[in-house]
Amino acid sequence: MKTFFRGLSIILMLMLALPVMAQQDEVPPDDAPYKKAALSVEERVEDLLARMTLEEKIGQMTLVEKNSIKVDDIDGLFIGGLLSGGGGYPRTNSAEAWAEMVDGFQQQALNTRLAIPIIYGVDAVHGHNNVKGAVIFPHNIGMGATRNPELVEQACAVTAVETAATGIYWDYAPVVAVVRDIRWGRTYEGYSENTDLVTQLGTACLRGLQDGDIYVLGTPKHYVGDGGAGWETSTTDNYTIDRGVTQGDEAFLRTVHLPPYEAAINSGAMSIMVSYSSFGGMKMSAQQYLITDVLKGELGFNGFVVSDWKAIDEISTPYYDAVVTSINAGMDMNMVPYDYTTFIKVMTDAVDAGDISMERIDDAVRRILRVKFMMGLFERPFSDPDLLASVGSDAHRAVARQAVSESLVLLKNDNEALPLAKDVAHIFVAGEAADDIGIQSGGWTIEWQGKTGNITAGTTILDAIKDAVGNDVDVKFNRFGRYNNANDDSGNPIQAEIGIAVVGEQPYAEGMGDDSDLSLSEPDLAMIARIRERVDTLIIVLISGRPMIISDTLDEADAFVAAWLPGTEGAGVTDVLFGDKPFTGTLPFTWPRTIDQLPFDFTNLATDGDDSPLFPFGYGLRTGG
Repeated sequence: MKTFFRGLSIILMLMLALPVMAQQDEVPPDDAPYKKAALSVEERVEDLLARMTLEEKIGQMTLVEKNSIKVDDIDGLFIGGLLSGGGGYPRTNSAEAWAEMVDGFQQQALNTRLAIPIIYGVDAVHGHNNVKGAVIFPHNIGMGATRNPELVEQACAVTAVETAATGIYWDYAPVVAVVRDIRWGRTYEGYSENTDLVTQLGTACLRGLQDGDIYVLGTPKHYVGDGGAGWETSTTDNYTIDRGVTQGDEAFLRTVHLPPYEAAINSGAMSIMVSYSSFGGMKMSAQQYLITDVLKGELGFNGFVVSDWKAIDEISTPYYDAVVTSINAGMDMNMVPYDYTTFIKVMTDAVDAGDISMERIDDAVRRILRVKFMMGLFERPFSDPDLLASVGSDAHRAVARQAVSESLVLLKNDNEALPLAKDVAHIFVAGEAADDIGIQSGGWTIEWQGKTGNITAGTTILDAIKDAVGNDVDVKFNRFGRYNNANDDSGNPIQAEIGIAVVGEQPYAEGMGDDSDLSLSEPDLAMIARIRERVDTLIIVLISGRPMIISDTLDEADAFVAAWLPGTEGAGVTDVLFGDKPFTGTLPFTWPRTIDQLPFDFTNLATDGDDSPLFPFGYGLRTGG
C-alpha cells in the first residue's frame, strides 16, 4: 500500500509539473504576461522566470566580451549580456558603427523563443570614452576637485545620452573607491580620499545616468574597499597595489569604504560590480558575507551583482571550485569574458551535481530580469538614431569645458602671475602634453591603457592657448623647451613675457599605473630648466592622474596648476589661465611632500614642518574674487 501511494504521489507531482514543463518547451503567446508593459515588474519577472529552462537561465548569467562571442551563440546559448572592454570598438570607430554593431547583437538575442534582450555594457568612465568623436570629460579625480555635484550629475547625464545613442544602456560607472594610497594606478578613477565627497559625487553621477530622460544603468564599483589596498599586496602580473589586499578591519571597511554603496543603493543603484581585491584572506568575489549578507541583506540591494573582468578565475583552482564559490557567495552575472562555453558547462555540471542550487540560480536570474524590465529593454532594446547627432556635440563639449575649468587647482601663484594677460608679444609653450589629446585624456580613452597622439577629436592645450590670445600674439611651441630659432630681427634671442610648460604622466590604466616613485620624468625636468631661462614668467601645468612629487619643481614656477586629466576640452584650461573664469578647484587628495610619506596616516597628519604634506586636502588658491 505504501508503495502504491508513493507511486501515486510521484504521478501527481509529474502531472502538476507538466504545464510548466510544456511551457518551457514552447514559444510564448503574444499576450504572455511578461510581454505586457502595463503589468508590474515583479509580475513580468515571475512569469518569464517560470518559462525558462536551466540553459536559458545560465545564459542570462553569462557576460561575454564582444570580440570573443560567436554571433550564433548569442541566441544558441541564450547569452544574457555582452560588453566592450577598453578598446572594444567596431572596425570603424564611429558612433554610427557602434550603434549598428550593438543593434546587430541585440537582434540576434531577440531571435530566441523568449526574446529576452541582452544588456550591453561598457566602461564609460569619463564620457563614452571608447568612441572616437565622443566628448571626454575630466577623469573623476578632476571632477572631485570641482566639489560640484550638480556638474557631476550633468556630465553623467551627457554620458548617458551618448551611450544610449549607440545602443548601450549599461555603464560600468561610477567608481566609488575611497582611495587611500595615490600610488595606485586607478587613483584618477576615484573622486577623492574622503568618504563623504566620494559618496556625494558618486550618487550625483548615478542620478545623471539613471534619472534623466534617458535611463542608462549605472554600476557603482568596485565593491568593496578596492581603494584601500596595501602597497605590495597584489599578486597579479607586475602590479604592486591594484587587486591587492584591503587594509583595516571590518569596522574600518564599514566606516571608510561602505558608505558610498549604501548611498548608491538608496539612490537607485541596481547593478554593482565586485572588486578584484581581497579582504580577510579571501578574494572579494568569494565573500558570501559581504555580498549576500551585507549588500543584499543588510543594505537591501535588489539589483544584480556582476563580477569584474575574469575576476572569478582568481579565486582558486580548479575553475569549477572558483565558479561554485562565487555563485554561491552571491555573484549573479559573471564577466567571463572569453571562454563562455566552459563557464556554461561548469554551471550546468554544478547544478546537476547539487553544488549550486536552483534556488540560487533563480535568485540570480530574477535579479537580472528585474533590472532588464526596469530599464525598459523589452520595449526599447535598440539604439536611438535620433540621439546620434548629439555625440560629441557642441552642447556636450560645453559641459566638459566647464568641468575642466572648475577642476583646475591653483597650487602656487607668486606675484599674481595668474591670470595671464592676452596682449603680450610672445608666449613660449613647451612639453609633449601641451599638444597631445591622448596624454590630456589619460587611460580609458579609445584604448584600455589610453594612447598618446591625436586619438580623438578635441582641443589641445596648445590650440586653446592660440585661440585665447589670437593672431596678434607670437605663440611658439617646442616640446623640448628649445627655442634656438626664436630671435628678433637683429638675431638676438627673444625673451618671452610668458612661458607655459605642460608636464605630467603618460597614459595608463589599472595596475599598469601602479607607481612607487611619482616623480616627474627627466625629460620634463630638463624642459622646464630650458624654458625657465627664456621667459619672464613661467606657468607649469601638471597633467596627471594623481598628485606627484613636485617639491623641487615648484620653486621653478611663478605659478603651478594641477590640471589632472582634463579630457578633450583643452579650452577649459585656458579659460582659467587667461582669467575668463576664476580658479575655484580644491584638492580632492592630500598632496605629499615626499614619496616616503605614502601612504598617509590620515588620523595623525602633521600640519606643519617637513613631516606635513606639501598641500592639505581641500587646498586651492583662488583668483577672480
